[in-house]
Amino acid sequence: MNRRILPILLCSAAALQAQAPVKIAIAGLVHGHVSGFLRNAKQHKDIQIVGIFDPDPALTARYGKDFGFGAEMQFQDLGAMLDKVHPEAVATFTSTAGHVEVVATAATRHIPVMMEKPLAATVTQARAIQRVAKANNIAVMVNYETTWYRSHGEIWRVMKEQAAGGELRRMVAMDGHQGPKEIGVQPEFLAWLKDPAQNGGGALFDFGCYGANLMTWLMDNKAPISVTALINTNKPAIYAPVDDEASILLQYPKAQGVIQASWNWPFSRKDFEVYGEKGYAIATGGDSISLRLPGQKAAESHKPADLAPDQADSLTYLAGIARGKFQPTGLNSLENNVIVVEILQAARDSARTGKKVTLQ
Repeated sequence: MNRRILPILLCSAAALQAQAPVKIAIAGLVHGHVSGFLRNAKQHKDIQIVGIFDPDPALTARYGKDFGFGAEMQFQDLGAMLDKVHPEAVATFTSTAGHVEVVATAATRHIPVMMEKPLAATVTQARAIQRVAKANNIAVMVNYETTWYRSHGEIWRVMKEQAAGGELRRMVAMDGHQGPKEIGVQPEFLAWLKDPAQNGGGALFDFGCYGANLMTWLMDNKAPISVTALINTNKPAIYAPVDDEASILLQYPKAQGVIQASWNWPFSRKDFEVYGEKGYAIATGGDSISLRLPGQKAAESHKPADLAPDQADSLTYLAGIARGKFQPTGLNSLENNVIVVEILQAARDSARTGKKVTLQ
């Protein structure tokens, strides 16, 4: 072949790949968030779902029927699916404890992985994921609904980049709902949420991870000095042997974090408060934020700025990672989320022993 033609052909191939939809495979179907992910994927012309895997053939058949995936796209063997459909990325919807196996399987094929929060059910699992990802040079992204909240992006801009409220002193995260059974999650989802080995705990892991993730982010990926936690199981007929109510206190050198995680609240909420030396920011959900900064006599409602277009939602972000545009950073990053699991495991140990757990 003419050597002058080869670079042209290579550039043309790269251009075609950039225009083609990003091929994503689904690993696991027992996490109920997969339904929303697949619905959103149908709205993305830049995304193509190329295969779905779950060990349960009835589950793959159900999702195949609901979303139009033929039998040739349904798999009960993860490795076989990856080898046949050659995805550019894997989106994981197993139990939390199942993440480590998915990452290990994808890593040997050099495929980046996204999983639903939290990263793992134990620190041992989290560090195993970290090791295999590093050894095979793959990106691992942890997806939280709250990552895509414009209100949280605004807290970062005002309280961290501008330091308008002064040095941070206190963070309060309130995340919860009426309970997974009460809101009607799928039976296969509820089954492992109530299994401490598969979920790590109950509300403590399911909702405590949100606050731990945000606080680790604001503390520049530094672990707290210590963790203290209390848990209850207020509805043992439904949620034994896991907790359905958790309160976690994080101690930093000059700040405290308070995490409230619940399967008992009358309404769903994901709110976040950040207090500095001179001001505060309170985010209520994804789009509402109020600020009180120096010179203001009262808190004022504030319109948060839009997130960057290529980082505005999980699908777009995952597509960018798959195409090598960027690596997971901030709230999505592996570095942050290993610390999140360290916090959650310390909270679980503190609640069990009744003692403060030191991390540093």
